Amino acid sequence: MRALRLPRLQILVRQREAAFVVLAALVGVLSGLAVSAMGFLTQLLHSLLYDVALTDRLSAIEAITSEQALIPAVGGLFVGLSAWLIARFRTSHLVDPIEANALHGGRLSLSDSVIVAGQTILSNGFGASVGMEAGYTQMGSGLASRLARLLNLRRADVRVLVGCGAAGAISSAFNAPLTGAFYGFELIIGVYSIATVAPVMASALAAMLVTRLLGTVPNMIEVPPFPNLSAADYFPFLILGLVAGIVSVGIMRLVTFVEKGFVATRCPSVLRPVLGGLGVGGIALVMPQVLSAGHGALHVELEGGSTIWALALLFGAKVAAAALSLGSGFRGGLFFASLFLGVLLGKIFSIMANPVMPLAVDPTVSAVVGMASLAVGIVGGPLSVTFLALETTGDLTITGIVLTASIMAAIVVRQTFGYSFSTWRLHVRGETIRSAQDVGWLRTLTVGRMMRGDVKSVPVSLSLAEFRKRFPLGSSQRVVAVDESERYAGIVLVPEAYAPEADTKANIVSILRHKDDMLLPAMNVKHAASIFDQSQSEELAVVDNRLNRKVVGLLTESHLLRRYSEELDKAHRGALGEEPADEAAIR
Repeated sequence: MRALRLPRLQILVRQREAAFVVLAALVGVLSGLAVSAMGFLTQLLHSLLYDVALTDRLSAIEAITSEQALIPAVGGLFVGLSAWLIARFRTSHLVDPIEANALHGGRLSLSDSVIVAGQTILSNGFGASVGMEAGYTQMGSGLASRLARLLNLRRADVRVLVGCGAAGAISSAFNAPLTGAFYGFELIIGVYSIATVAPVMASALAAMLVTRLLGTVPNMIEVPPFPNLSAADYFPFLILGLVAGIVSVGIMRLVTFVEKGFVATRCPSVLRPVLGGLGVGGIALVMPQVLSAGHGALHVELEGGSTIWALALLFGAKVAAAALSLGSGFRGGLFFASLFLGVLLGKIFSIMANPVMPLAVDPTVSAVVGMASLAVGIVGGPLSVTFLALETTGDLTITGIVLTASIMAAIVVRQTFGYSFSTWRLHVRGETIRSAQDVGWLRTLTVGRMMRGDVKSVPVSLSLAEFRKRFPLGSSQRVVAVDESERYAGIVLVPEAYAPEADTKANIVSILRHKDDMLLPAMNVKHAASIFDQSQSEELAVVDNRLNRKVVGLLTESHLLRRYSEELDKAHRGALGEEPADEAAIR
C-alpha cells in the first residue's frame, strides 16, 4: 500500500502549498520531540554524574568535588573514542545544516545527525563547556532532510524543509517561535521570502507547542524587570555593540588557536578531548559556573549583582573553558555560551560606563543588550537574536536597542572577520562559504557537463596550404591542433590562416593561439569563466588533464555564460519559492 500511495503524496506535497505547510508542521513536531528527548538525556546525565536534581541547572551549583572535576575528562574519553571509531568506518566528514543547504541542496544524512546529536549529549552531559543548540538543529534538520528525500522533493523544497527543521529546534529550545523562524531564514535557508514564511512558521509553532505540552523547554530565559527606556538610551549601547563585535572575533579566533595548539602537540586525536576535559574540570574546581552551556549561571548573573572583578574573572574562565572544550574536540556550539558571556560583558560594561556616561546605564538592560550583541557576533542572525530579546522580555523599546547594538556588532564582525562561528569552522577546514545560500550548483555545473565532444583536430605539422584545403574560409572559426603524441598544441583561428602575408609552405605552428590556455572537465563554471577572461578567447579546448593534454571537447564562452545565467535564474527562483519556468509552463 505504501508504494502505491507514496507517489500521490509526493505529487500532493510538490504541487499544493497547503500540503507543504502541513509537512513543515510535521517536521516541527519531530524537531520538538527530538529537542525534548535530547534535553532530558542531558539533564539525566547531569543528575547522575554531578548529583543535581533533574529540575536544577549544572552551572548554578556552588561547588564540585575533586572527583567530579574529572568527569569532563571521562566524557572526553568517550567523545574521543566515538570520533576515532567513526573515522575508521567513514571517509567523509559530518555535514551540518548550513553546509548541507549551501553545497548539497539540503541533503543531510540522518546517521550523521544522530552521531552529532549523540556526541553533543555526551559533551554537554559530562560537563564540557558547550551548548546543545548545534545538536538540536542538526537533529531537526536531519529528520527534515530524510523526510524530504523520502518524498523526492525538489532541491529548493528540500532546503526549505531543512530550514524548517532547524527553526523548529531553536523554537522549541527557547520557547520562542519567532526566534526559531528567523534562525531558519537567516542561518539555514540563507534568504527570507514570502513563499517560505508559512512553512517555517508552521514548523516553529508546532515545535514550540510540543515542548510546552511536554513541559521540557530546555533553554527558557527569564529576565528581571527593568526601567522604562527612551531614545536617549540608545547611544551607550551602540558602544556596547561595538565592543561585543570585537570580543566576538577574539573568541572565535581563540577557539581556532586552541584547536591548532592541540594539533601542534601531536597528541593522538582520541586523547585531545581528555586533556580538554581535564582543563575544564580544573577551571570548574574554582568556578563551577563554566560547566555545561551556562543556563543556571546566566539566570544567577541576570538577577545578581557581582563585582566587576568577579564578573571579569568568570568571563575569562568561561571563554577559556569553551575554547578548551571545542578546541580539544568536544562536540557542541557557542550559541548559549555566547548568550551567557554576553550577559557578563553587559554587566561589566554597565559598571564601567556609569561613572563616565551622562545617563545611567541599567545593569539588566545592559546585560540583555550584551547577551544579544555578543550572540549575533558569534552566531550571526541579528533578527533571530533580536526576536529572542523580544520574546524573552516582551518589551518593544529594548528590542529596538538590541537590534541597533546587534547590527553594530554584526558590522564589526563582517568588516574585520567576515564569518560567523559556524562558517568560520568550515573555512578553517578549507570551505569558502560564508552563509547557507545555495552555491552547490556552482560546483556541479562543470566544464565536463557543458562542453561539446565533437572535436575536429589537425596535426601541427600540417602545412598552411593543406590547412586551407581542409578548412575553407567560413567553414569554421577555430580548429584544434595536436602534436605527434595527440597532445593539445593550440588553436588555429581560421581567418588568420587566410591572411595575405601568410607563408603557405610553412606549417601551422606559427599561427597557433592559446597554447597554454585550456580547460579541465572538473572545473566549475566560475573557474572556467575566469580562464576565458584571462585568455580573451571565445572558445577553448578541454583536455583530460594537464599532463596528458588529450583533447576531449570544446567549450565556448557564450555557451558557458548562457548556462550560468540559466542556473542562476533557477537558483534565484528556488530561493524566492517560485516554480521553475519549465514546470510553470507545463501547468
